[in-house]
Amino acid sequence: MKFKSTYTLLILSIVLFLCLILNISLGSVSIPLNDVFLSVFGNSDNDSWQYIIRHYRLPKAFTALIVGSGLGISGLLMQTLFRNPLAGPFVLGISSGASLGVALVILGSGIFGGTLASLLISKWSLVIAASLGSFLVLLAVLLVSSKVRDTMAILIIGLMFGSITAAVVSVLSYFSSAEQLQQYIFWGFGSLGNLTWNEVVILFCIYLFGIVITISSLKALDTFLLGENYAKSLGLNVKQSRMMIIIATSLLAGTITAFAGPIAFIGLAIPHMARQLFNTSSHKVLLPIVFLLGAIIMLLCDCVAQLPTSDYTLPINAITSLIGAPVVVWLLVRQRKMVF
Repeated sequence: MKFKSTYTLLILSIVLFLCLILNISLGSVSIPLNDVFLSVFGNSDNDSWQYIIRHYRLPKAFTALIVGSGLGISGLLMQTLFRNPLAGPFVLGISSGASLGVALVILGSGIFGGTLASLLISKWSLVIAASLGSFLVLLAVLLVSSKVRDTMAILIIGLMFGSITAAVVSVLSYFSSAEQLQQYIFWGFGSLGNLTWNEVVILFCIYLFGIVITISSLKALDTFLLGENYAKSLGLNVKQSRMMIIIATSLLAGTITAFAGPIAFIGLAIPHMARQLFNTSSHKVLLPIVFLLGAIIMLLCDCVAQLPTSDYTLPINAITSLIGAPVVVWLLVRQRKMVF
C-alpha cells in the first residue's frame, strides 16, 4: 500500500510539472517551448517573451497552483470535520463574508464622491475588504463554535451567516448603478492573472501557515471520521482540534478568495476525486493527493480559460464547473457508491 501511494504521488508530481509547463507556454502571445524553458531557467534572446513569461505567466501559474491545492485541502478539512460529502471550503460563510466586504467597497462606493470612490476601488482595497469580511465571519463562527457542542450546528450557523451576507449584498445591488454591478460581477468571476510577484509571496506565506496547521491536525482528522464520541474516548480535545481545523480552512479559503475571488467547484469536488480514484480515507495519503490533484485541475482549467492565441479570457469559475462537475459525476457512476 505504501509503495502504491508513493508511486501514485510520483506520477501526479510529474503530471503537475507537465501541466505547469503547459500553462506557462499558453497565452495570447505564441512563444516557442524552447524560449519558455530559456525564460524560466535561463535567459531568452527575446526580451519581450522573457518579460511576459517571468512577470505575467509565472505568477499566474503559481497562483493557480496555490488556489487549486489550497481550496482542495480546505474542502477536505470541511468534509471530514462535518462528515458531510456536500461540505466545501465556503460552508462557514467565508466566501460570503469576502463577497460582502467587496460589495461594500464597490457597490457602496456610490454614496461617496466620484474622486473618493475611485480611490476606494483599487486592487488592494478589494483584497483588504475581502480579507476583513472573511475575518469577521470567521470571528463570529469561532465565537459561536466555542459555545456550541454539536459540530453540525456550526455548519448550519455558517450557512445562516452566508444567507445574511447574501441578503445585504442583494440590498446593495438594488441601489447600485449598472457600472458598479458590472465591476462586482467581474470580481465574482474569479481571476488568477491579476497578481504581481509581491502579492503572490504574501498569498503564499498565509497559505503556508494554513498548510502547517493542517499537517499538525492530521491525527485529529482521522479520528473525526469515526465520530466525536469516539474521538473523545481516545483523549482528543475535540473543541481545540475543531477550532484549529476551522482556522486552517479560513486561512486557506479566505486568503485565496481575497486575492483571486470566489473560485467554485474545486474545494467541493477535489476531495471526492481523490477518494474515488485512490479509495482511501487516511489523511496522510489524502492530503498530498488532494494537493497535487487540486493544483493539476486548476492549471488545466486555466489553460482552457485563457483561450490560447486569443486575447479573450473566459471566467475561471465557469471553466472549473464545466470541466470538473461531469468528471465527478462520471466517477460516482463508475464507483456506484460514495467513498467517505
